[in-house]
Amino acid sequence: MAANPSKEVNIVKADTENVPQDKLDVCRMPYEELEKKAAVCTRCRLHKSRTNPVFADGSRKAELMFIGEGPGRDEDAQGIPFVGRAGQLLTKMIEAMQFDRKEVYIANIVKCRPPENRAPMDDEAEQCLPYLLRQIELVQPKIIVLLGAVPLKYILGLAGITKIRGNWKEFKGIKVMPTLHPAYLLRNEAAKKDAWKDLQMVMSVFGKKYRKNS
Repeated sequence: MAANPSKEVNIVKADTENVPQDKLDVCRMPYEELEKKAAVCTRCRLHKSRTNPVFADGSRKAELMFIGEGPGRDEDAQGIPFVGRAGQLLTKMIEAMQFDRKEVYIANIVKCRPPENRAPMDDEAEQCLPYLLRQIELVQPKIIVLLGAVPLKYILGLAGITKIRGNWKEFKGIKVMPTLHPAYLLRNEAAKKDAWKDLQMVMSVFGKKYRKNS
């Protein structure tokens, strides 16, 4: 059956309608104001189904920042990033690195939960990214760990997390370590050893060395 051109055009419009044409300007905004603005943001379709915006968790003075994809069901309910099963694993990973979760800073590419935990669409990520970039500027971490393919795409503009993971990159003068997302590790137990190698490289920058229990 031949495609209906009018329907194809309507689909494109449905994906892009109501997207603000003006660029979100938060480049000089202090932290508290930034968080308040994000909490009432309606710049993309994701705000329509959110329960709570998920801004960040951890210390604003952190030297180590983790960036994930977006909130899931548990995060949407609590307004805190990485509190579900993947979040529990991330907390264990942080502790294995000899950090307390309260010492690090955790954020996501988007601050509202995508329906059915799908990956953020490009226009959704683009509308939300200025908040995250300002968070990075304000926190000024020494190292950023990118958790999975989505932050790799929107922070570094790269694809292929399984090939790029474990290789140091740089973003605005900050060392960046791409690694695997905890949710992926829950589905692929064997990949945990690769993620742990990546995190040990991060540990070494902070002068930390993993010591096995005797």
